[in-house]
Amino acid sequence: MSELMSARDLGGRPVVTLGGEAVARVKDTVFDGPAGRVTGFTLNGRGLLAGPLRQSLPWSAVHSLGRDAVMILGRGVLAEPAAVIARDEAAHGRVLGARVLTDGGTEVGTVLDLVVEAGISGRVVGFRIAARQSLESGSKRRRRKVYVPRGETLAVSGQALVIPADATRFVADDLAGFAAQVEAFRLRDTADRTEPTP
Repeated sequence: MSELMSARDLGGRPVVTLGGEAVARVKDTVFDGPAGRVTGFTLNGRGLLAGPLRQSLPWSAVHSLGRDAVMILGRGVLAEPAAVIARDEAAHGRVLGARVLTDGGTEVGTVLDLVVEAGISGRVVGFRIAARQSLESGSKRRRRKVYVPRGETLAVSGQALVIPADATRFVADDLAGFAAQVEAFRLRDTADRTEPTP
């Protein structure tokens, strides 16, 4: 599995061409909930006091998402903002702050952040959530911040995000431990789909 990154940590990351030219900085990450992937980035200028650019970076133009920079082929790949916020869901589906429900109807928390695979996929593999007590069996603390994987199908509205109930068995307290949980969740999901039905 690729390295996992927090979408919030991508804010401020430089956008650099393969030739080494710094062209912008990431302002915001745009997420398409139904597709379960990043559609691109809105951008700021390079300077400390530089404001938003009138151009955006569509995910299709990202050469690679790395730990220190977002790599692109050249400045010519930047596009109008509509290229990033093309789908209605991406433009209006608020994920941060949304309630997280299981497909069984249990509320398990509130979305704090998205977790994205590094590299070229743009795939959102999970969420960092402020967990409710229903997710913390045996815990006396009312809320804590945990990572939970998303399922292959994902329902997102402006109010809530729905995940499979069994995803709550693959929770991690930190991003480093979450990679193993995502892989275990994927393997379980693959095994479930290949089992013959009685």
